[in-house]
Amino acid sequence: MSKRTIFTPKVMRMLALVAVMGASEPLMAQTQNQTQKEMQKTATDQNVLLAEFQGPYGGVPAFDQMELDKLKPALEKGMELHLQEIEKIANNPEEPTFENTIEEMERAGKPLQRAFVYYGIWSSNVSTPEFRAIQAEMSPKISAYSSKISQNEKLFDRIKTVFENSRDNPLPADQQRVVDLIYTNFAMEGAELDADAKKRYAEINMELSKLYTKFSSNVLADEENYVVFLEEDQIGGLPNSLVRAAAKAAEDRGQKGKYAITNTRSSMDPFLTYSDERELREKVWRNYYSRGDNQDEYDNNDIIAEILKLRQERVALMGYDNYAEWRLQDRMAKTPEAAMDLMMAVWPAALARVEEEVADMQAIADREGAGITIEPWDYRYYAEKVRKEKYDLDSDEVKQYLQLDNLTDALFYTAREVFGFEFEPVPEGSVPVFHEDVKVWEVSNKDGEHIGLWYLDPFARQGKRSGAWATTYRSHTTFDGKKTVLSSNNSNFVKAAPGEPVLISWDDAKTFFHEFGHALHFLAADVKYPTLNSGVRDYTEFQSQLLERWLSTDEVIERFLVHQETGESMPQELVEKIKNAATFNQGFATTEFLGSALMDMKYHTTDPEGIDPREFEKETLKELGMPDQIVMRHRSPHFGHVFSSEGYATAYYGYLWADVLTSDAAEAFSESPGGFYDKDVAAKLVQFLFAPRNAMDPAEAYRKFRGRDATIDALMRDRGFPVPQ
Repeated sequence: MSKRTIFTPKVMRMLALVAVMGASEPLMAQTQNQTQKEMQKTATDQNVLLAEFQGPYGGVPAFDQMELDKLKPALEKGMELHLQEIEKIANNPEEPTFENTIEEMERAGKPLQRAFVYYGIWSSNVSTPEFRAIQAEMSPKISAYSSKISQNEKLFDRIKTVFENSRDNPLPADQQRVVDLIYTNFAMEGAELDADAKKRYAEINMELSKLYTKFSSNVLADEENYVVFLEEDQIGGLPNSLVRAAAKAAEDRGQKGKYAITNTRSSMDPFLTYSDERELREKVWRNYYSRGDNQDEYDNNDIIAEILKLRQERVALMGYDNYAEWRLQDRMAKTPEAAMDLMMAVWPAALARVEEEVADMQAIADREGAGITIEPWDYRYYAEKVRKEKYDLDSDEVKQYLQLDNLTDALFYTAREVFGFEFEPVPEGSVPVFHEDVKVWEVSNKDGEHIGLWYLDPFARQGKRSGAWATTYRSHTTFDGKKTVLSSNNSNFVKAAPGEPVLISWDDAKTFFHEFGHALHFLAADVKYPTLNSGVRDYTEFQSQLLERWLSTDEVIERFLVHQETGESMPQELVEKIKNAATFNQGFATTEFLGSALMDMKYHTTDPEGIDPREFEKETLKELGMPDQIVMRHRSPHFGHVFSSEGYATAYYGYLWADVLTSDAAEAFSESPGGFYDKDVAAKLVQFLFAPRNAMDPAEAYRKFRGRDATIDALMRDRGFPVPQ
């Protein structure tokens, strides 16, 4: 998934559309007066977090000079400078035009953009209690700053004039898209409200920003505070690679001689899959799924209730019935009903498959005399037994062929064959990094032209949030001069013991490819204006989900999936087992995801007055028929996609929406003469689905690629579900 660090309720949308986040670093426009230039230069000279990126590759972030005491002053000065630029645009006495209004907005805010790059690193990769205190203090200030832009009446009047003039005299396509996106964003953010409503709108955003920060901090606290330490007699069933990694994790925490299972998915998931200790499986499961729900100082349930009420109040100011109705109007789904229709078309088939999966698992448990009824902490464990019995497929056997270094090379191979990109490691020490784990590669195209850099931060550590994500430190634009991409992928793989390769699961390997798909989407961009690097939430996951398909291509398997000890390629027999088991456990995978996605939509289409999230989650899932043996992939109290920001609020369904496109697009490759490496289909993929970013309506872009709209049929075939008639 793409960048998850969201700073305030709307700051990602606002800053993207006012060229603060994900924009290029062009020279200041010649129209800016010299005094303002000098003032900005003085400010940036005094604080490296505001300064233009220096060094090779068009300039790189000064990660080696990050000092926390510079962050708050940088944010405050950056906001001050940006607001001054906005005031200058808003008060321009000349008639509003695209050039003197929209383009000037695209140029504004560069020092603050750079400060947010460092803010994002502290927030996601190297968080500390000291940073979290600054974050808690600054989040409402950032919200207030954002509101001053979205509620600037003179600025909106100019935007509206340019927008209305473009109705009669359309602009060139990319300029028209920029105008449409900016106007829609301002309108959705309450730019046309009256003074009293605007005041309350801004107050709500400030309150929400505090709640989002607190929600995230609480989840991180529970991830750090709940670690299960095992003794030698408690590691039965665990593969050697996991045992060694757990031993190192314990030693890193001052518990040498023990084995640590940390409270992250990358640690929890394999433990639940392999551990023979049922009581410990339950403990690890409860730790993980109770994050934010322990009825202590880090409990998030009251925070969720308050977030829902404030969101509802805010959209009511603009006349919407519920938050989902407001949020989805600029997404591909357009309405909550369309999103629900898609999910409910898949839900019954997923539930039916779960019944079959549980029956298979229970049969094995009974045959072994376990004397249990399958519970959530048993699902992965017995699913693995079913996998071995039905398909003779051992996940740990597969894992021996999934070395992180080789998979990284597989990413580069895919990028070269499909996108024409080459990845070369930069000389060590030539590019600053924020942690010794981070490695950097230079990216160029087939003509040798520099495209950008790719940073990889692969390992879990204290202070780094869980999960996997992608982001940019600078995005491609050609506005005011070409700027190259600084992209980043971040994972939470568990480090191996010294001298041993890092082995990961097949699912983790798919996620690795997924996040690299986001990076390729950044690197393949071919847009002029910074705003066009923004995304449509239920579309931006499509490109990354599609890239997962290359992991299982013969070319990648034969070249890169080699045994960690013998160096031999994965045998064809094992490859066939993997492919035969492709639809295995799809009941579980689909249901745990849809449980979260449906809850997200239910939360935001229900009157939140008096809501108790703990009870609401329980009752809603019961009404939906959620199986007792499965829990939501993200339970409400740690559902950061939805409650630590608004990035995925009412948009978690988007992964399924994107997967409809993914399955359909994958069939375009599989049906072509060259399969997944067909040059003609790959060229269309890059031209229409990667390079345009948000310069083209996603539905139109997909039709240009496929020649028609996507249908749900391919998705159902992929998952082994009945295709609807």
